[in-house]
Amino acid sequence: MDLIRILLSVLVPPLGVFLQVGIGGAFWLNILLTLLGYLPGIIHAVWVIARR
Repeated sequence: MDLIRILLSVLVPPLGVFLQVGIGGAFWLNILLTLLGYLPGIIHAVWVIARR
């Protein structure tokens, strides 16, 4: 299941974080990072998924 979340995180980073932690601080932070730059959003999403 983590592999699917990581693949989704590469395509749409907030979606991968949402599937992992739901709507919370990490989700909103990921949306902000994705808006500031696509690559920081991907890195944060993969980090959140790998951490849990």
